[in-house]
Amino acid sequence: MSPSELWRFFPLGYLFSILIETPVLLIGLSRCHPIRRRLAAGIWLTACTYPIVVLVLPFAFTHSSRAVYLVVAEVFAPVAECILFWLAYGDSEQVGKVSMWRDFGAIVLANLASFIGGEILGAYDWFGLPG
Repeated sequence: MSPSELWRFFPLGYLFSILIETPVLLIGLSRCHPIRRRLAAGIWLTACTYPIVVLVLPFAFTHSSRAVYLVVAEVFAPVAECILFWLAYGDSEQVGKVSMWRDFGAIVLANLASFIGGEILGAYDWFGLPG
């Protein structure tokens, strides 16, 4: 895709991602995080990684297969989001505890859900962009 196509897709894809990821985080993040924080995480974490996944990485991997791009992008996003979430809200008392792993699992699951949803919509050309 050209840069203009990616920029045209960007707001729609971001909205789609937060609509999928936020409910997963609301339910999945540990109860030590207030609802407001869980809701904010659905918007904030995606806002941090989505521009890199959609606007930067496609050009970094222009001479690679789509599979290589997807592996890098779909590993980068949840790992970066786990790190960001931990840096913002992590507590040294929670290291290695169930709540930490639950938070990380919820972030990974949220990213997986939006990836799968995006692949399904993309397969049916629901985004209206060339593949």
